[in-house]
Amino acid sequence: MTLELKGVSKSVDGQTHIHTTDLTLKNGTMNVLLGPTSSGKTSLMRLMAGLDTPNTGQIFWEGQDVTGMRVQDRKVAMVYQQFINYPSMSVYDNIASPMKLMGVDAKEIDRRVRETAELMKLTPMLERKPLELSGGQQQRCALARALVKNAGLVLLDEPLANLDYKLREELRVEIPKIFEASGSIFVYATTEPEEALLLGGNVATLWEGRISQFGPTPEVYRQPVDATTARVFSDPPMNFLNIRKAGDELQFGEGQQATASGPLAKLPDGRYTAGFRPNHLEIEKHSEDAMQFVAKLSVTELTGSETFIHLDHFDERWVGLIHGVHDLRLGDRLDVWLDPRHVYVFDEDGKLIAPAAYAVAV
Repeated sequence: MTLELKGVSKSVDGQTHIHTTDLTLKNGTMNVLLGPTSSGKTSLMRLMAGLDTPNTGQIFWEGQDVTGMRVQDRKVAMVYQQFINYPSMSVYDNIASPMKLMGVDAKEIDRRVRETAELMKLTPMLERKPLELSGGQQQRCALARALVKNAGLVLLDEPLANLDYKLREELRVEIPKIFEASGSIFVYATTEPEEALLLGGNVATLWEGRISQFGPTPEVYRQPVDATTARVFSDPPMNFLNIRKAGDELQFGEGQQATASGPLAKLPDGRYTAGFRPNHLEIEKHSEDAMQFVAKLSVTELTGSETFIHLDHFDERWVGLIHGVHDLRLGDRLDVWLDPRHVYVFDEDGKLIAPAAYAVAV
């Protein structure tokens, strides 16, 4: 089974929601749509499901053109951020409801309901009503109702966003196991890079209605093709610094400079954008080649075991993630260090020309 989008685009009232897109999803794959709010994740899923019709292009399912086919006639299931269960029905009847509409035999319905309930750890709750369940159990019920249809395509639109931290972590672990057992094509939308990494499979990074990159999740994370993908696949977002290389020097800011060491020393002379993730910015020098910057501390956020530091570096706003709790005063000038092996280099158009050395080695 494959789902193919060929030249698909979507506009509403003159506003483009999805720019021309080509995408192929293969049988038995987990595919994450990663991007900020309003980047086009839900719009793309609605096109995949048949809830909306594209303005241009075609959608193929198993080689068949289904562009104009109703959602009811497709083998597709969708789970939303909000728990959508029938409050007057038992969990058993909620799970069974789509199969009853499809006219499935009663014995087959019972078998599939109990099999799916066991998979979703809902067996002891089959006679309860949804409102008697916890939030995580209600979302499991909604997931079970989608899975029981034996749909070839399962679309999950930020299904864990309304759950508390503990429940989200629990279901994040379970969903890949559920996916493996079903063999369907899964498409999972999220705004969180960490969630994409935990789910694995493939990831498509979205920005303003465009897919900037699609591929195996670790590969996209380690080697983003451009600054947009790097920005999307980093939380907090990747930091950037405009630099000019001249000989063995890097020039930046207002007359500031540093020695071009490590991989940066190999760059031809010219103007570039350097990108680095917050966890690679340090307040102590740990490597001989580390580059030093002076920035102003504007905000600190303590998470218990780590501290987020928000820095003003000339016209750039940086975020650093450092281990431990530190006694830092707002407004102070702070020396920060960056190992050049953790730096991504982009050209003036934002295209990646040199991945971080550590990313290539991993």
